[in-house]
Amino acid sequence: MTDQATKPANHLIEIKQYGQSIWMDNLTRDMIQSGELKQLIENGGICGITSNPAIFEKAIKGNAIYDADIEAGIKAGLPTYKIYESLIFEDIRNACDILRPVYESSNGLDGYVSIEVPPTIAHDTEATIKEAKRYYQEIGRENVMIKIPGTKAGLPAVEQVIAEGINVNVTLLFSVASYVETAWAYIRGLEKRVAEGKDISNIASVASFFLSRIDSNIDKRIDEKLAQGIDDLSRQAKLEAIKGKVAIANAKIAYQKYKEIFSSDRWKALQEKGGKIQRLLWASTSTKDPKYSDVMYVDELIGPDTVNTLPPSTIEACADHCNVDNRIETGVKEAYELIESLKDPEININLDEVMDELLVEGIEKFVTPFQSLMDSLEEKVKQLSPV
Repeated sequence: MTDQATKPANHLIEIKQYGQSIWMDNLTRDMIQSGELKQLIENGGICGITSNPAIFEKAIKGNAIYDADIEAGIKAGLPTYKIYESLIFEDIRNACDILRPVYESSNGLDGYVSIEVPPTIAHDTEATIKEAKRYYQEIGRENVMIKIPGTKAGLPAVEQVIAEGINVNVTLLFSVASYVETAWAYIRGLEKRVAEGKDISNIASVASFFLSRIDSNIDKRIDEKLAQGIDDLSRQAKLEAIKGKVAIANAKIAYQKYKEIFSSDRWKALQEKGGKIQRLLWASTSTKDPKYSDVMYVDELIGPDTVNTLPPSTIEACADHCNVDNRIETGVKEAYELIESLKDPEININLDEVMDELLVEGIEKFVTPFQSLMDSLEEKVKQLSPV
């Protein structure tokens, strides 16, 4: 039997010492009912949960654990969409309850469960506000966080929903500019609330900044350039040197912007009234290219006042072999130089174009599994309905 002295270290727990919280990017009913989620929270260093339509599709599709609740929905005469909501709201409530001790012991810093408004309304401000409020009320847990995409239509919704006193996870952020807009939307929401004489001390928000998809997109563009055949060895080397580096550089620059915004006088006025900073959350952190370290999006971005949300495979990898240190402010000068170098005619990668493309794709990557889950639930409803 392994005694405590020889038990291997869980590096996820070490990360907490540097001011970063580890949340898990996954949620299933099996995990809730088996006690696995409770175990990860109590002993595994996990102090929050994020979910999305793709996660729910994997959890629900073809899983008999949900059949009894689907049948109950059919008997109650609920339409398929309402049956879907009853399933996910139940899972979110139970996860919130399991995380409640973390929420209380951290004074509302951690212990949140994020749920996304339907991805089909990403470009509709009013619908997003309406659904965010309804989700928050129907789930009925203080430690739920409503996910709103950082689209042009999403940001006014973020501002309004924060003003209504609802916790918000702003998702699908790729560019530094969109992150900056998100931070100010949060601040405006709190200012609106203060102007109405309402308490802001119990409102939390994170800005979910996506990583691996940026490198996947840019690496593909570089590979296409290299495939055309480049005789100039210096240019080849320049292109190769950028691969797998842009997402982390971009994130380090976003962190510098975070520091500027949350040390401004405008923010300090809110802080005096109990306002909590909106933390940067690193998302899309599973490494897509096997040539890269499977924990590179963890190791390189550890630092104060941040969250990293990891899928189960990255949680296991990090617990085993993360190299933990405060690196969020190392290589910042090099990060700015790398991003600037994309404009070099020999490299010629338009970062704005990349970010716009990723946002469109990001919404689609949630719409597709959402529609697929609706279709499979429709089939299941037909199967389970009395003839």
